[in-house]
Amino acid sequence: MRELRTIRWTVDGDGVATLSLNRPEARNAINREMVRELHGALEELGADPRVRVLILRGEGGKAFAAGADIAEMRERRALDAFLQINARLFQAVEDFPHPVIAAIEGYALGGGCELALACDLRVAAETAKLGFPEVGLGIFPAAGGTHRLPRLVGIGKAKELVYTGRIISGVQAHEIGLVEHLAPEGEAENRARLLAAEIAKNSALAVRVAKLAFDSIARGDSPEPIEKLGQALLFESPDKYERMTAFLERRRAQKER
Repeated sequence: MRELRTIRWTVDGDGVATLSLNRPEARNAINREMVRELHGALEELGADPRVRVLILRGEGGKAFAAGADIAEMRERRALDAFLQINARLFQAVEDFPHPVIAAIEGYALGGGCELALACDLRVAAETAKLGFPEVGLGIFPAAGGTHRLPRLVGIGKAKELVYTGRIISGVQAHEIGLVEHLAPEGEAENRARLLAAEIAKNSALAVRVAKLAFDSIARGDSPEPIEKLGQALLFESPDKYERMTAFLERRRAQKER
């Protein structure tokens, strides 16, 4: 386990890494120090050959991340906006080489919800609170919210959530497609672990190439080159040959019974 001031992480024997936002006293609000530490963690975990799936969670049970640190945000100026402090972090989450699952308990608001949007999959407690209240503070969700949110819920519903600043429950978020899975209160991480285990048992390279294809297509790239090149890479992989051989041998054994 790595211990830092605002985050911590572990990697288990099944290839599932857990990265925890660790500012429970501030409902895991994202400040500059956390941004720096998360960049370092993502780089290190992305290069770790043991990692197949990453779970992102918040400590304390009351919040995944209640948003960006408002005290810091109040003092930011135009130059800070051009530096895209949070947006670059969330892009690093989206670009992480393996699937990232957000386990959402409590609040995921503003930048915290944008962080969840940057993950591949989201598991929310039924009692979780998600939303984009930025317009009530004189800003808008400019760290990926206005392009990632419509991918999940459609442009009309995305506009409604952003324009109103409405906070919705985990149940409502699931109904509109903002999260893929629901869990009872306190069980989001456990449900995320089951999902991570289901992913981790598959070919790490195949899942990685599939993620690359999905992310490339979501950005408007043509699907044909990435699908063609990705499949060509996988067709030459030893893992593909071994897995297909094992499948055929199991089928042959079943027929012989």
